[in-house]
Amino acid sequence: MRLLIVEDEKRLALSLARGLTAEGFAVDVVHDGREGLHRALEGVHDLVVLDIMLPGMNGYRVCAALRAAGSGVPILMLTAKDGEYDEAEGLDTGADDYLTKPFSYVVLVARVRALLRRRGRTAAPVLTAGPLTVDTGARRVRQGETEIALTAKEFAVLEQLAVRAGEVVSKSEILEHVWDFAYEGDPNIVEVYISTLRRKLGASRIATVRGAGYRLVTGDV
Repeated sequence: MRLLIVEDEKRLALSLARGLTAEGFAVDVVHDGREGLHRALEGVHDLVVLDIMLPGMNGYRVCAALRAAGSGVPILMLTAKDGEYDEAEGLDTGADDYLTKPFSYVVLVARVRALLRRRGRTAAPVLTAGPLTVDTGARRVRQGETEIALTAKEFAVLEQLAVRAGEVVSKSEILEHVWDFAYEGDPNIVEVYISTLRRKLGASRIATVRGAGYRLVTGDV
């Protein structure tokens, strides 16, 4: 899952990005309302965490512009305001949820997951590939009757393969969705996680398509 944080308090934005990355999300951060709108309109994000008091364009206007453009991306608004009319205005412009600063990080993560689950109800929350099941809501993986313990990043890589089970997913696509645009480390990190998943799921569960990427095998292996 890829998140966009639009927050001009850089220390808070960095803290949120680090925490959400540790939870297994890919996170992009911008500090300006106009840039946030531009990035959100690209359509690559699964959820937007949107501050209200922003330079360039405030969060209300960003939210309204996204909805006017037909974007259905879930929006969690953040603000230092706490009046009921401020909350009502945020929801009336199309926000899906509202969190007042200061807030608990644990609560924010719970709200993010709840919004993503709500959006996922229109699609199958449990992905399958042969005997392998990937429960995207509960973040649990089973192979037959055996539950497989995965780290947050391992789960995120497997999820990208499971969403397109049977199809080839390139290394760059996995990097883009599981890490983020700003990742400057070794792209071979994908191979490290694929190797770990093969040890846990079985070497033949994930096939390498030379020069193209990886494919999650959908039949029995």
